[in-house]
Formats: sequence, C-alpha cells, structure tokens
Amino acid sequence: MDNMQLITLVNTQIIPVCIFLIMMGMGLSLVVNDFKRVFKYPKAAAIGLTNQLILLPIIGFALANIMPLEPEYAVGVMLLALCPGGTTSNMFSHLAKADVALSVTMTAVASLITVFTIPVVLNYSLIHFMGAGSEFKLPIIATMISLMKLTIVPICIGMLIRRFAPNLAASTQVHVSRFGILFLTLLMIFLTYIQQDIVIPALIAAGPVSIILNLSTMLLGYYSSKWFGLNFAQRTSITIECGLQNSTLSMFMALTLLGNYKMSFTPAIYTLTMFFTAGILAGMLNSKYVKSKQLAGATAK
Repeated sequence: MDNMQLITLVNTQIIPVCIFLIMMGMGLSLVVNDFKRVFKYPKAAAIGLTNQLILLPIIGFALANIMPLEPEYAVGVMLLALCPGGTTSNMFSHLAKADVALSVTMTAVASLITVFTIPVVLNYSLIHFMGAGSEFKLPIIATMISLMKLTIVPICIGMLIRRFAPNLAASTQVHVSRFGILFLTLLMIFLTYIQQDIVIPALIAAGPVSIILNLSTMLLGYYSSKWFGLNFAQRTSITIECGLQNSTLSMFMALTLLGNYKMSFTPAIYTLTMFFTAGILAGMLNSKYVKSKQLAGATAK
C-alpha cells in the first residue's frame, strides 16, 4: 500500500469509524438526566456553555487574526475553538476531583449544539482566512448531517446501551475512553509521518497560538465561574471543559471534510498543550484533595 492509498484509507474510513466509536463511548456515560441537569442547575451550565460555545470561538478568532499565522493554521485555530469538549475533559475532571456531572452535562449539550454551529461559523472562517474564491467550502446542510452521523447518532446508541444493558456499558466505557486517547496519539503520529517535512515549521508557527489559546480559555473559564459565585468543584470543571477541546473531531474535519493536512496541525499541537496543562492542574488538585482528606482524618482522630 503506497502513501496515497494509506492516506485515503485513514481519512475516509479509519478516522470516521474511530470517532463514531469514541462518541458512542461518550454516550455510554450519559443518561437523560444529564441533559435535564441544565434546567435543574442552570447557573453553572449556562456559565460553562457560554464560555465554551460563545467566548471560546471569539477568543480563537481574535488570536487567529492577531497572531502571524498562515491561513491554514488560522483555520485550524477555529476548528479547535468551535468544537465541544471531548471525553478526555470528563476524565480529567474526575482526576481533578471536580464536578464530573457538570463536565459530562456540558460535553453532552455542547456536542449537540455544535453540530449546527460548526458548519456555519467554519464556513465564514474559511472565507475570512482563505479568501472568498477559495476551494475550501463546506456545504452547510451536508456538513451538519455528517456531524450528526458522527456525534448525535453514536451518542444516542451509547445511551440506549446504557439504558438497556448498564453492566455492558459500565464495563465497556473505560476501554472506549482509553481507546480514544490511544487513537488520538496514533493519529498525531500518523500526521507527523505523512507531513514530516513541515512538522518543525508547524510547531514554530502554531505552537505559540495553541499555548495562548489554551491558557487564556482556561483562565477565562475559572475566573468567570468565580465571579459568578460557583463553588470550587464547578469552577474546576468549567476550567477543564474550556481548555480541553475535542481535537479528534477538529482533525477529522480538517483531514476528511476539508482534505487539508496543514489545517490539522494546529489541533494536533493543541492536543499536546491541553494534555500537559490539564495534567498539571489535575495532579495539583488531586494532591490537594488527598492532603485535605488526610488532614480531616487526622483531625477526627
């Protein structure tokens, strides 16, 4: 199999199937009450979703215009900023002892909403950064249908499995989450192999904007939550949810829907950044939680 055949196979079959499985894994962790929670506890959900669905794309668009980026890398920033959080944000919320229920709710609701917002805003971004006569255009309705097939449909399947076979869902969910991280890692290795001649220039070009986008959105998530009086666990969840995007989905859109490897490099580089910062945050908070429990136990004695 030559490189072109390999690229076609990965872009048209492997990536869509793997994203389907990853999103189904998200559905395995969801129940209907996760969506009802938005109405039961509207304040935290509203603050988190406003950050993620409105403010994050605005920050991404501003950075893509301010930073000296090539058009493809600028579009890559928007691909990231428009995507919802992924299953990894829920995992890091758990590790950080944050409000996991809030994290799951935000991920689920954002995954549904962005099916309709991504095609519209991304098309505008393509025109803005690539030029009105650019070959890169997305048919809005067809793109929405594609995203539905890869997000809403598998999430619903996962939820049905959770509803009618809870033991199977519980035993499978962990493996699917691990598979998601493994697939993302392998996809980044594949990108590096296919485009090895531009890896270093891409790191230099898109590395700074990835770091700034990640840190600024996490800070925004934390302080906006604090200003509105949310508790520490809720602030932590919103911080992680704003900083960890579904980079697998953004790379899928770059590689499969847009057919451009250069646009996928910003999400790939951002993945390294978000895992690093979220890992540090989760480690610090987990350590703080363990020490507080130990102190509480010692005081009780």
